[in-house]
Amino acid sequence: MSPSVKAHPRARLLTLLCYGAMMSLAIGLNLLPVFLTTLSTTYGGAAGLTGEQLGRLGAFAFAGLVVGIVITGPLADRHGHKTFAQLGNALIAASLVAMAFAPDYMFLLGAVFSLGLGAGVLDMVLSPIVSALNPEKRAGALNWLHSFYCVGAAVTVLAGSLALRAGFGWRGSCLVLLPLPLFLLAAFAPLTFPEGTHESVRTSVRSLLKQPWFLLATAGIFLGGATELGMAQWLPAYAETSLGFPTWVGGGSLLLFSVAMALGRMVVGMGGVRLDPFRMMAWSCGTSVVLFLLGSFLPVPSLALICCIAAGFTGSCLWPTMLAVTADRYPSGGASMFGTLAALGNAGGIFMPWVVGWIADRSNLHWGLAVSALAPLVLLPLVLLLRAAR
Repeated sequence: MSPSVKAHPRARLLTLLCYGAMMSLAIGLNLLPVFLTTLSTTYGGAAGLTGEQLGRLGAFAFAGLVVGIVITGPLADRHGHKTFAQLGNALIAASLVAMAFAPDYMFLLGAVFSLGLGAGVLDMVLSPIVSALNPEKRAGALNWLHSFYCVGAAVTVLAGSLALRAGFGWRGSCLVLLPLPLFLLAAFAPLTFPEGTHESVRTSVRSLLKQPWFLLATAGIFLGGATELGMAQWLPAYAETSLGFPTWVGGGSLLLFSVAMALGRMVVGMGGVRLDPFRMMAWSCGTSVVLFLLGSFLPVPSLALICCIAAGFTGSCLWPTMLAVTADRYPSGGASMFGTLAALGNAGGIFMPWVVGWIADRSNLHWGLAVSALAPLVLLPLVLLLRAAR
């Protein structure tokens, strides 16, 4: 056991609670897709909201996420992580209540932004906390941590779908998920957190941004976020409106997509140092491109949906593994480095769902999702370049 872990006698409990906080973070980014078609009729009247307006909701969530990450990064290095872990859960809890009672589209946009903001604060601090608690197995620990994002996504989709079928509506679904962030607020309160990287030894972001390898890594995580979230944000709506499945199948498809992502990350976490992370990411990119295109254009709806879900497994390792290889190369980067990477990854999550909606307005969702295959296609040679330059 490493000295860092010995210095924190409740490290195992704190790590487990960080997994729970990653599930809380997932609420902020996965509740919305389940209700896109419902929100369209609720706030758009008989004509419904346009594809751009629906895409804007997802973009606002991820804009809040990026703002939370950018603001929290430098502050967490200076003032520690606990305050921000608590703040993130508090914002998520308050935003769920605000969404449940949103009277109009503009209020809903604000609530969605606030929900993303809370998720961004958590996203900023969880990876450096888990890295500090598990310095000797960073890649595996980060893949395990991010697998619980997928577990949280699955729980969120399942709870939302069941609440809809039980007649609670999408507003009731927001309140059903409220206990998790409230529990974490109470559970984190008595615990001490590991200290961040000290200012005297931390590699500054300004210095990192002068490193070509780091710049390629930021581009890589942007494309990884675009790969993951372009499909995730639109899959339920695609299943319902383009493939002709009922609403519950649309929600179920995102649930299975999240389960596939969780399994992929757990497999990588168990593989640990035995796997070449760059080779693994390259295979992930290639297979994801194929599955995206098959999911977009196969004429048999059930097979197309299976390909979309399988893309969750193949693309699952891109984000956490890119974080891990960068942290291994720059171990003194601190929370600010994680924040820079997370901001770029989530910027991909803003960009690609909006592009999918924009393309869908001008053509259809088949082409919208097909265009999102460009992200893993461009990432493939970039990963090979990073491997050659490591």
